[in-house]
Amino acid sequence: MSSNAPRLTALDALHRSLGATMTDFAGWDMPLRYGSERDEHLAVRTRAGLFDLSHMGEITVTGPQAAGLLNHALVGNIASVGVGRARYTMICREDGGILDDLIVYRLAENEYMVVANASNAQVVLDALSERAAGFDALVRDDRDAYALIAVQGPESPGILKSLTDADLDGLKYYAGLPGTVAGVPALIARTGYTGEDGFELFVAPSDAEKLWQALTDAGAPVGLVPCGLSCRDTLRLEAGMPLYGHELTTSLTPFDAGLGRVVKFEKEGDFVGRAALQEAASRAEENPPRVLVGLVAKGRRVPRAGYPVVADGKVIGEVTSGAPSPTLGKPIAMAYVDAAHAAPGTAGVGVDIRGSHEPYEVVALPFYKRQK
Repeated sequence: MSSNAPRLTALDALHRSLGATMTDFAGWDMPLRYGSERDEHLAVRTRAGLFDLSHMGEITVTGPQAAGLLNHALVGNIASVGVGRARYTMICREDGGILDDLIVYRLAENEYMVVANASNAQVVLDALSERAAGFDALVRDDRDAYALIAVQGPESPGILKSLTDADLDGLKYYAGLPGTVAGVPALIARTGYTGEDGFELFVAPSDAEKLWQALTDAGAPVGLVPCGLSCRDTLRLEAGMPLYGHELTTSLTPFDAGLGRVVKFEKEGDFVGRAALQEAASRAEENPPRVLVGLVAKGRRVPRAGYPVVADGKVIGEVTSGAPSPTLGKPIAMAYVDAAHAAPGTAGVGVDIRGSHEPYEVVALPFYKRQK
């Protein structure tokens, strides 16, 4: 077997038995869709969907100075995260460019789990290992130690409650607790990438199939369906959530991406990229760079990443993500546009779709917000 062969998750055989359309994603063979991606998308918005996210990169950081290392290596204040809570943050280069966006879970006083995007897991692992020099902390590659299954959508709390005695009602958004689900030990996290309520379950790969089957059975009466990466992308796009490689890149700082709030200058000690990010922060205040906005099509043509955004015959920005929105019933896009054209309702903005300037409405993100 060549080293270029895609990696398989613990659920690979199961996806194939369900007739999934598989695709190579960040070196993993992953389910793109099982049937209609629109049906999968709407199931998550109205009922529940089940995702295999085992391609995500788990990195464990332990030791007396684990918090100090993460405060130095990442832009957020990780030391202030309580045990059992999680935080969205980023890891940046010395020049402020975003290497990846991450979720960090504090599992115990001196133990953290950093979850990186599949495409950047090695980069993040290498950066954390390098930045650990001088800290009494250990960085461990735990990508093979976990399978990750997500159940997302309004019916997900009820489905999960039927399989665990963990206190789900007390589990806040961006928190995690150890528990047993369908007899399987799991880290149960109330996180997700869909804009809906839901949970992500970190389990041993050998338990993944048993857990998937139990969730499938428990969810059947309320309409849970297996979901692929394709609808995960349209769900996160409607929810205005950035995707690395599209809205976030090494050529952008968190301030360029409109996510300057994740950078905590007030935390103790120096951190990688601090000086560059302080410059980026003041630049963003004085002379805002392009701003990330939402665009809703007036017609039917779908914008794609890289398409120019135009106004008055000039290019004023670029689409970063675009797709038909099953919830809105129209094509939508996220795009970076010049600040002068970023206000919701700005007239005369279009997207150049193969030479034709299609009219679009500028809207505030997100496109979709669930009813609490």
